Amino acid sequence: MPTATLHDGAAVDVAVLGDGPAVLLPVGTAVVEGAAAEQARAWGADPNPGRTLATALADAGFRIVAADYEGHLAAHPKPLTLTADAVATDLLAVADAAGVDRFACYGYSWLALAALQLALRTDRLTGLAMGGFPPLGGPYAAMLEVTRATHRMAVAYRQSPPPRREVAPGDWDSVEVTLSPEQTQQYVTLYESLRGFDEAAALDRVTVPRLAFVGERDDIDYGPRWGGVRVVIAGAVRAHRAELEARGWQVAVVPGADHLRAMQPDAVLPVLLPWLRAATATS
Repeated sequence: MPTATLHDGAAVDVAVLGDGPAVLLPVGTAVVEGAAAEQARAWGADPNPGRTLATALADAGFRIVAADYEGHLAAHPKPLTLTADAVATDLLAVADAAGVDRFACYGYSWLALAALQLALRTDRLTGLAMGGFPPLGGPYAAMLEVTRATHRMAVAYRQSPPPRREVAPGDWDSVEVTLSPEQTQQYVTLYESLRGFDEAAALDRVTVPRLAFVGERDDIDYGPRWGGVRVVIAGAVRAHRAELEARGWQVAVVPGADHLRAMQPDAVLPVLLPWLRAATATS
């Protein structure tokens, strides 16, 4: 298995599946079993979404280059260096490790943001697919507030852990922040590096085939612990859909889906797969 060297010298394993036009997926492909899998199912999630997605795309005739970037960051946080530049550098390192020169890239949620930052820094992309994060009207300021609040809670949890309690699936506002301060600080660093980011000017520079999709119900209201922040995702895509399409984006909305539901492979594949076929046919 090839290994990519990231911006801080750390290494991450790279999985390569299938043959055909290359697609970079910053997702893990390891199979999760046992209690962790059951907990994911209880929250309505596929416990192995990366594996399911990568396998389906490989079976459909694509060469999938995958690395568990988010998992790596959880295990080896980069609290002071995870800037937009660093993220783009890391994704290019994954492609390089697989020996891929030209490739499409798909990311969901903050990894969609990462894919956009990559597209702005390389001419090697054949297509850009963003799920769960709007290319225009992105919630950069809101997510900076949320990540700062999460970091504060992580620091408080380390200093004085509360008694453990069960949380019902779907009760996001009752979930304790058990991430470390280092894990949470790296995302503060990322969103701080994007303050003042000019989306409209940036999108003028991205000319490869582009896809943006969101769940119809993907606007997230965080409770008082997070400062009562509203993260507008679906609403931003609706508000900017005409402009995005005029700029050449394909835009799709997954009916009835929230942020978690729209990232599941059975929601992603009907949108992503036909777009990839069309995008790579013209590249």
